Amino acid sequence: MKNYSLKNNFLSVSVNSLGAELTSLRKINSNEELIWQADKNIWPRHAPVLFPIVGKLGNNNYSFENKMYSLPQHGFARDKEFILINQNDKQLQFELTSNKETLPVYPFHFSLIVGYELKQNELIISYKVFNPDNENLLFSIGAHPGFNCKRINGESLSDFELEFKNINELTVEKLSNGLLNGETYKIKLDNDKLKLKKELFENDALVLKSSQVFEISLSSVMSKTRITLECNNWPYFGIWTKPEREDFICLEPWLGIADNENANGDIQKKEGIIVLKPYQIFDAFYKIKID
Repeated sequence: MKNYSLKNNFLSVSVNSLGAELTSLRKINSNEELIWQADKNIWPRHAPVLFPIVGKLGNNNYSFENKMYSLPQHGFARDKEFILINQNDKQLQFELTSNKETLPVYPFHFSLIVGYELKQNELIISYKVFNPDNENLLFSIGAHPGFNCKRINGESLSDFELEFKNINELTVEKLSNGLLNGETYKIKLDNDKLKLKKELFENDALVLKSSQVFEISLSSVMSKTRITLECNNWPYFGIWTKPEREDFICLEPWLGIADNENANGDIQKKEGIIVLKPYQIFDAFYKIKID
């Protein structure tokens, strides 16, 4: 594994070939590290790529054409070595392809390209999935960036708030052991804002369906830095941190979602699954804007 970097007058970025994972995002003028630095005693990741599933499967299993397979939560891409296929002053692109390790657990041929591009004070993160086979490719994909809540002395989760665009309340899906249980609850917002506190995550992540989030901003009363995610056309969104911790917050655009606890396990009927026809390409992206 190897780290690769991008830099302009506003931001510096580092990405590791293991998982094509964003490992650093800094403001040039303040040198603030905005990405969580993967403390192994708390949460050992930075911003994993979720593929070929998002969330958890019932019993970590799924079926396809009457055969059973097993995948861990969020799939395997985050733990695979990607190949750097393009690098210039503004852009990095990494590729993972199906191989003898992936096919026994995921019987689909694929090419996944993860891209990072700097444009002034924005980082554009893109995903391209190509189906090289003459059979349909079934997958989900998601982002899981963790943002550092201890950037300056004394700062923690409770100093931060989230601002949503044109939303009065959130409808949150309930989870039971990582699976959707079919129940929901509401969180009222104060002028489109939600003040963060660890109690929000006592029962796991806040899982949002129905394209509720297309723009979300993270800001602190102590830091002047504002982080905005723009994620149009991502139907699901997760907000998560470790229960009882105040170190980081994950803001997660998803094209896919965890199983319902009553799901039958057939991947062809899984909620949020994308069906990519032979020799077709699927594209998606989101932006992280730093002010």
